[in-house]
Amino acid sequence: MRVHVLPISLAVMWLFPTFSAAANEPSANALQALDQQAAALNRVHNVVVAYEGDIVHELHQDGPGVASPANIKSLSKTVLAAITSAAIEAGVIESVEQPIVELFGEHLPNGLDPRVNEISVAHLLAQQAGLESTSGSNYSAWVASPNWVNDAITRPFVDEPGGQMLYSTGTSHLLSAALTHASGETTHALAQRLLGDPLNIDIRPWLRDPQGIYFGGNDMQLSPRALIEIGELYRNDGIVLDESGNAQRVLPEGWVAASWLPRGSSPWTGDGYGFGWFITQLAGEDVYYGRGYGGQALYVIPEREMTVVITSDPNPPSPGGKFQQQLNRLIETLLSPL
Repeated sequence: MRVHVLPISLAVMWLFPTFSAAANEPSANALQALDQQAAALNRVHNVVVAYEGDIVHELHQDGPGVASPANIKSLSKTVLAAITSAAIEAGVIESVEQPIVELFGEHLPNGLDPRVNEISVAHLLAQQAGLESTSGSNYSAWVASPNWVNDAITRPFVDEPGGQMLYSTGTSHLLSAALTHASGETTHALAQRLLGDPLNIDIRPWLRDPQGIYFGGNDMQLSPRALIEIGELYRNDGIVLDESGNAQRVLPEGWVAASWLPRGSSPWTGDGYGFGWFITQLAGEDVYYGRGYGGQALYVIPEREMTVVITSDPNPPSPGGKFQQQLNRLIETLLSPL
């Protein structure tokens, strides 16, 4: 891990309240309020706060700890977007405008709707493939199908490619399959080589489909501290320092700005959606976040030089959208003056 956990305890901060690194750094009062609010949310397992690249606060209440892998559910879509961008930087994919049929080659079923030829990598990243969703009420039947890729790509078009945001884990799974066929490597191998190794984090193997394609957009296993590293990579415009202190570009130049450009909007919250990231404002600040079932969340607040990870109990039943609003309020507590 490159993120450094500061040795300054909250107890010291309380004894010397005038000690302050910078105005943007979350105060001891804000961190105490955060802990109090999180304690009322029994589902929350961990909250990790980083400021200027240093972890300044960690709260562990239940479940796997801050250094232990946890199922991040659909927050995997945000990580998959990072893997895809690293693959573009490495030359595995030409650009986001590349049609996915070029990446799949001969690995697509016959008789597809001609509009499949119009679907690009960007459309998969932004959930704009136009295909009927495999999520929600369609999810169980989709993951029970003998071929997840064929099931997802043969669904009827309910919009044109590049149209409205249609949230679908099947769309993300097509991206994982495209990465696999284009590279000749598994999505997991790409993830570790292009993302995990530069960030010095461990990305463990996760669930595969019946054909051996790693699940695109769900069930990745990452620790909260590893997720902080991914958030920091975006906060630092796709650049990480290697062991010698030299800057290494992991994501293409301009990728972060393109990822955080709204291309659609969530039908549930109205928040914008870019390449694997939701876009909103909290406490008057621009905030970019990924989210997963049950309360998994990664927030990046560039103007405050802050990255926050929250992991929660991923088991059904879902706490619903109101729980995400409660997580957002935790972030507002950090950002608001107390």
